[in-house]
Amino acid sequence: MQPLKNPASSIALRVATAMHQMGIDGLPRNYELVYEAYSGTNPDLVRDFIALGKLKTQEALDVLGQKYLPHHHEESVLAQQNGKVRSEMSNFISMLNEEKVSLSDYGRVIGHASRAMQKEGDIDPAELGNSISALRAATEKRASENSNVVRAVVNKTASLAELQREAEEQDATRFTDALTGLGTRRAFNVAISKVYANPSMPVLCGAAIGEIDDYQKLAEQLGAPVAERFLKQTAKVIEAVVGREDVACRFDGGRFGLLFYTGDQDEISRIIELVRQKLKATVINTPNGKAISPLGMSFGICLSSQAPNAFDLTNFSEKALATSKAAGGNTVTVYGASDGNLPKSWMIYQKDVRPA
Repeated sequence: MQPLKNPASSIALRVATAMHQMGIDGLPRNYELVYEAYSGTNPDLVRDFIALGKLKTQEALDVLGQKYLPHHHEESVLAQQNGKVRSEMSNFISMLNEEKVSLSDYGRVIGHASRAMQKEGDIDPAELGNSISALRAATEKRASENSNVVRAVVNKTASLAELQREAEEQDATRFTDALTGLGTRRAFNVAISKVYANPSMPVLCGAAIGEIDDYQKLAEQLGAPVAERFLKQTAKVIEAVVGREDVACRFDGGRFGLLFYTGDQDEISRIIELVRQKLKATVINTPNGKAISPLGMSFGICLSSQAPNAFDLTNFSEKALATSKAAGGNTVTVYGASDGNLPKSWMIYQKDVRPA
């Protein structure tokens, strides 16, 4: 097992140094953008980031961020709904103030009628009749206003509850892939970071990043609707095989990330191989009715015992996946399995599986 490094110096300094060298301001949104670019989890982001050249302006970085990290560039949920909430509360307060004035007016009518009824001596029938009429009219008005207030309170409460529901749904979309229902790459990153909550004693687990071989060509051949149905089928296969406590996410295109809460590499490799076999058995028909030949899926695996921090756990898995793809695809590569310091039991004894 490799000695653990200080995560702060391994991640923060690495990214911060790169940002300093490129003259990038140390903004949180810039940090995550550079982090994602250096981790290589999104090849399209890496390509576009490199295409910016040596001098990366803040404007260019923000355009890139809006495309790949929109959560940093959209107004927060509260900010988006601030106007609505303020309007609802302003109307509510105005209604309460009107209710307060109305109650004061009603109180004056009651007081006037009470004084007329309690007046010593002979009571003027006309004055008493006027007081009763005024009291009756005021009471009827209050009954109507009370009904309106109740309806208004119910409506305002429903409106605020709807705003809260929309906020919760919008927040959930950041961590749930709309197409497959799996987690997003952001959810995967959050789960990976929790593995190293205690840097000196990370959770024993394994990360696997997989990609359907030649997915882009497949998507072009099948068309978007069929390709999306295939991704949904792939997600169902993964969900059926991966444990309930494990994490399954879709990054983009045909790329998926899995986090297994076990340090048993044999168990991880068994699950990965089961996913691959079920995928090969999936039948796909093209729009012209012809069936696609069995599809392969390449994976890169890294155990937390091989990575000193969250950045490297993801990065090493990506490197292992790159090795699998460089070998022609339909391959599983385990990062560090060729290290002479590792026991032989760490090797995967299966066809199409290579050490990184």
